[in-house]
Amino acid sequence: MSSQEPSKISGQFHSVKGTAVETIGDMAGLQSWSQSGKEEHVKGEGEYNAAQAKGYAEGVADRVTGYKDSVVGAVTGDKAQQTAGNVKNEKGQTQQEINKPA
Repeated sequence: MSSQEPSKISGQFHSVKGTAVETIGDMAGLQSWSQSGKEEHVKGEGEYNAAQAKGYAEGVADRVTGYKDSVVGAVTGDKAQQTAGNVKNEKGQTQQEINKPA
């Protein structure tokens, strides 16, 4: 894994790759491969979970900001701000649903 932001795709890739390497190591009796595969699988799962948590938190932030903008727009009569707030709120809700922990 790199020092970049956590990624669900990269995390899933490393999880699956780690499982494959571990299986090959188990079948061939290669302890170093088994251990390496286990470690990569765990790191991949960790990266996936970190990316999921980050996405969920970003969804919460978008929902809060969107709700605030919607209310301010409604109170001030600014329909554009109200609509933009509603869109951002819905985007945040969708992002939360996509990244909801299992």
